[in-house]
Parts: sequence; C-alpha cells; structure tokens
Amino acid sequence: MSSTTVARVTTITARSPESFEAAVREGIARSHQTLRNVSGAWVKEQKVECTDGEITSYQVALEVTFVLDD
Repeated sequence: MSSTTVARVTTITARSPESFEAAVREGIARSHQTLRNVSGAWVKEQKVECTDGEITSYQVALEVTFVLDD
C-alpha cells in the first residue's frame, strides 16, 4: 500500500535590512516556529524599499509548503 502525503501552502512575507537571502532565511525560520512539517518554500515576489536613493530593506513573499499531520 502506498503512503499518501497531503500538504498545504500558505503565503508569508518577510523583511530584512541586509539582503533577500536574509529575508528568506528569516521567513523560513519564523514559519518553522509556527507551522509543523515545513518542507519547502517558493520565492514568489521580491521587493526593495528605498530612502534617498539607498536600499533600506529587502522584502520577499514566500509560498511556504508544510505537510499536514495524519
């Protein structure tokens, strides 16, 4: 008999003053604190915020996948 897996996808946003990579890492770490069985994420959107011609923050929208408990 084969094992069936059911997963759910939820969208979150994360922001970092350092980089897109840091924003992704923060988003995954925070997701892991709230959701069980986080198995991956897709970067859906990237955005920067600027002040006086300088980037002040990096933001990502993540589609986080987590496997539902049996």
